[in-house]
Amino acid sequence: MAQLAAGVAVITVRDGRDDLGATVSALMSVSLEPPLVLVSLVGSGYLCEVLLRQDRWAASLLSAGQAAIASRFAAAGRPSARHLVAGIPHHRGPHSDALIIEGGVAALEAETTRVVPAGDHTLFIARVLAVAHVDATLQPLVRLRGRYRPVGP
Repeated sequence: MAQLAAGVAVITVRDGRDDLGATVSALMSVSLEPPLVLVSLVGSGYLCEVLLRQDRWAASLLSAGQAAIASRFAAAGRPSARHLVAGIPHHRGPHSDALIIEGGVAALEAETTRVVPAGDHTLFIARVLAVAHVDATLQPLVRLRGRYRPVGP
């Protein structure tokens, strides 16, 4: 599957007083009507555990210039997401209270409607609550063959 290019996003969720986040390349549109998305997370991960408790979360779809942000949120043993966004333009989503990273190609807030165990992963199907922004002038960041790559000429 490393041969298939995939968009890169950061999933964030607020859990009480803490913020968590992780880089994913397994985020996809499921339905236009109603608007549904799906994210696949390692079932043994802490973010998965939190999303089983907290239904509302955000996805920031990163742009080509945000590979360093993707790396921050992919690092093992990473600190609270609040520390990871220090110095990066961001805001809290009004529907999820999750951190939304600015400067990406798009961002959305979602509410999980169905959870599906799938092997060593868990699939979260969610209704889109709001689209925080879309910037079609930016190129997306993709992951291909184990590396972050810009899309473009």
